[in-house]
Formats: sequence, structure tokens, C-alpha cells
Amino acid sequence: MRSDSLTIGSVKIEVTFKEIKNLHLSVHPPDGRVTIASPDFYDLEKVKIYAATKLGWIKREQGKIRSQQRESPKLMITKESHQFLGQRYLLNVIEANKPKLILKHHTIELHCVPQATTEQKHKTLYNWYKKQLDGVVGNLLVEYAKLMNITDINFGIRKMKSKWGSCNIGNRMLWFNIELVKKPKACIEYIVVHELVHLLERNHNKNFIMLMNKYLPNWRIQKKILNELPL
Repeated sequence: MRSDSLTIGSVKIEVTFKEIKNLHLSVHPPDGRVTIASPDFYDLEKVKIYAATKLGWIKREQGKIRSQQRESPKLMITKESHQFLGQRYLLNVIEANKPKLILKHHTIELHCVPQATTEQKHKTLYNWYKKQLDGVVGNLLVEYAKLMNITDINFGIRKMKSKWGSCNIGNRMLWFNIELVKKPKACIEYIVVHELVHLLERNHNKNFIMLMNKYLPNWRIQKKILNELPL
């Protein structure tokens, strides 16, 4: 497998050459990243010609993704709205001796020292989000890895600019975007299954789709919901 890239007008495209029969073009949320999986016997010029014929479709898809509602920058103040597992919560900032976060009914209580900066408040929320998502993802991985007879895997949570998740097949490491913690659990489940299936099938081919259908029959619905939610 080898990788390359090309640019058509203002559109940058990541190209991966694999042992497949057909070209596969994808536009990915959350920022409209474009990828093409190409048969390894094609050259880059042939892929470029194909991409040029699809430029209109690519731009329409990017427009749909980029027009999605996006969260405004958070000020970390009382009564500000925050998302957790698909639900809306109001922030309640409370002065305290040390930082911590408590979920109460429809409120997120953020305890922080009186002089805490917005950045420090963000860090407290981020650390709590990471711990919560770690638990949700960990439980789902245990459940589905057993179903798929997959062993010896590791996972982590981090900020990711253009993907909800990734799979490094070589070291069997799965990474998940911290932003998933704001989405419904069913959407997180879809990403977990998606990345696990890559350990069974590297490519997004018919076998990959067959495995997704087997282990998560409603995955297309969850994918659609995830892609339509605010970023």
C-alpha cells in the first residue's frame, strides 16, 4: 500500500493505493476531508482525471458538511449550554478550593478556584469528558471485541481534527475523537464497531460493509445521525 496526494483547484485529495478493484471516493466529516482509495495498478494521473469528473459532487458534499450547525466557542460561564452523550446540559460555575466536575440532573457543576481562567475551566471539563468517554468506549470495545473474537487491542482518547476515529492495524491501536463524548451513545457505538471492523478488514469494501451489517445492522442510521449533528 502506498499513499500520495493531489490538488484540483482548491480541493486537496488524499490518495491511497491498495489491492482493490475499483476507485472509492469519500468526503469525510467533520471538515470535508477528501480521500480516494485506488487500485494499486492505477497511476496518480488516472486518479486525478477521475477526481476531476467528480469535482462538482465533492464540492456539494463539502458544502453540506460545512453548513452543519457548529458549536460557538465556549466561555465557560454559568447557564452556558454544553453537550454530553447527546443531551444538553447547563453549566453552573461554582467557586471552590480545587477543580472538579459533577453531573446533576440537567446541570454540569464546574467547581473551580476563584481566579481560574477560561482555559483552566476548559481543561477541567476536557479531563472529565475524557474520563467519561474512556469508560463508554472501553465497555463497548469489550462487548464487541468478544463478539468479533478480537484480542490484544489498545485504545486512546484525543483531539482529532478530521476523523471520529482511527485504526492502526500494525500496532492494533484504536484512537477516538474526544468530541464523540458530546454525541449520542449509539453514534459512539457505530464508531467503535467501525474501527474494530478495520482489524478484520482493512479496506472499505464489500466485505467491510458485510461485517458492519453483521455486527451493527443499523450502522447507516447512526452514521447519518452523527454526520448531521452539530460539530
